[in-house]
Amino acid sequence: MRTKPNFYNNRVALNVLANTLENAVECYEAAEHHAIIGLLSSNYETDELAIEDFKRYQSALDNAISIGLGAGNPNQSNMVARLSGALKPQHVNQVFTGIGNTRGRLGDADTYINGLVSPTGTVGFVNIGTGPISSKNDPVVVSVQGAIDLLKDMGANTIKYFPMKGLAHLDEYREVCRLCAQNDFGLEPTGGIDLDNFEILLQIALDANVKEIIPHVYSSIIDPTTNNTRVEDVKTLFGIIKKLVK
Repeated sequence: MRTKPNFYNNRVALNVLANTLENAVECYEAAEHHAIIGLLSSNYETDELAIEDFKRYQSALDNAISIGLGAGNPNQSNMVARLSGALKPQHVNQVFTGIGNTRGRLGDADTYINGLVSPTGTVGFVNIGTGPISSKNDPVVVSVQGAIDLLKDMGANTIKYFPMKGLAHLDEYREVCRLCAQNDFGLEPTGGIDLDNFEILLQIALDANVKEIIPHVYSSIIDPTTNNTRVEDVKTLFGIIKKLVK
């Protein structure tokens, strides 16, 4: 099975949730296999239950699953690391302090790991205090360059920039894009991304020449009645990707 995301033109892959296996397959097909499907560890009481269910998705999606924390919940960090070691998925979401644990458990798998950092309100700086203990205290503010260096040291592939709140942190986001490109590092914009602002945010990252981009589009494309991700919306997003990524 493939152990790293399938980027469209080696640049962009979507990250979306799915409510059921059928919904996951439909979304995967809608993105022409250039998507990873988010599965939230927080939805399961035990590792065993999660592993059993996640294996079903792995089989149906050529391993295109993204093991998630659940709204960046730092208390899920250790469970995510354990599940990642057992399953070797294409993608893992992790708090900043959980990256080393996860990479160690993955061994030599090509799995992509992101590291969660948050906007601070100041251009050029991010909060890396996203772990189980550090998130309970004052923000741990470092330069974006310093964060990228530390992420690389720990074995991460990308910055997960969350919560972006859509376009609320645009100037900060531009600088994160610039430094990711400068350091040959991936970027995962997350939080408040929808059909209206997706193109703007993706274009900024592409213009900065970020090497690999994994936008997370979650609640804005979920049908509140069925809890399924709307397949037509995934098609729309992928259409934007094909238009912008040459």
